Amino acid sequence: MKANVIHHGDCIEILRSIPTDSVDVTFADPPFNLNKKYNSYKDHKSLEAYLDWCKQWLNEMVRVTKPAGSIFVHNIPKWLTYYAAFLNDIADFKHWISWDAMSTPLGKTLMPTHYGILFYAKDKKLNKFYEVRHPHKRCRKCNVLLKDYGGKKAGLHPFGPLVSDVWTDLHRIKHAKNRDEHPCQLPETVLERLILMTTDEGDIVLDPFNGTGTTVVAAKRLGRKYIGIELDKNYVSIAEEKLRSVRADSKIGGVWVSKYLNGIATIPDKDWDSLKEHFHIPRPIPLLEYENIVYKNGKIRKHNHIFREVEEVSVFPFDETGSYHKLSSDFVEK
Repeated sequence: MKANVIHHGDCIEILRSIPTDSVDVTFADPPFNLNKKYNSYKDHKSLEAYLDWCKQWLNEMVRVTKPAGSIFVHNIPKWLTYYAAFLNDIADFKHWISWDAMSTPLGKTLMPTHYGILFYAKDKKLNKFYEVRHPHKRCRKCNVLLKDYGGKKAGLHPFGPLVSDVWTDLHRIKHAKNRDEHPCQLPETVLERLILMTTDEGDIVLDPFNGTGTTVVAAKRLGRKYIGIELDKNYVSIAEEKLRSVRADSKIGGVWVSKYLNGIATIPDKDWDSLKEHFHIPRPIPLLEYENIVYKNGKIRKHNHIFREVEEVSVFPFDETGSYHKLSSDFVEK
């Protein structure tokens, strides 16, 4: 199967043509069976028909994944419980990742405010995995760390904590101007984090429900190869247009990172020794309670798919809420 291509057609048919153990990471964000308005797919099947269809592409995803590879599936919790029952027989469970998503009350139930991402390994003993970090959470008004570390402030990591299985720092795309013509579009930062966690430069990432290209754009920007599969020709065209404006340049000093707005959303923990020279770090470390680290260069290259251009944007002290704060130069490591 040729990489760095979006293949137009039925996902199960195309998956069956891909060799066994040939892809490093597979990621699926399938239709939710909630009667969403897709161009070329009717999102309303009976329970039995939907689950039988899901079982087919899940089996194929696991088959094509390499022994050291990872399988990710994104959906609402209801369907993930069924998916887990399938996957437990053919792969090794690692995590249920919960990421924060705004919702509305449904009545006589808890308000649903998260999506889930199932994380399975083809073989847990062989699985490729790297710890990653996100920026410290801070108060938008006073800039103080939201978490009270008590007497452990001296042990704070300058960039931020290790990513857990609950993601409250990455959010849905809220504004229509930033969305493609697709009913269910994920933010690229979610895919970039998964890719940084489980792949190396040049690895292959596959998405059998490519949509308008979130996964393949994230993979290309991080120097990975990609295989997209998409049923709708219009979505294929949108994704291909976006890819033309993307460069494999999401780096700081040669290290692949995930960038968000004017800052950085995710870094590989293993590369911190190389990255830290690119930041001003408050000293002594306990001052991190009040002061941000700052990217020294002041600018990062950010892709803007809406205007199909690459722009230079100023970088300020950054925290994962998207807030920007003034930094006191008295407490910065020069």
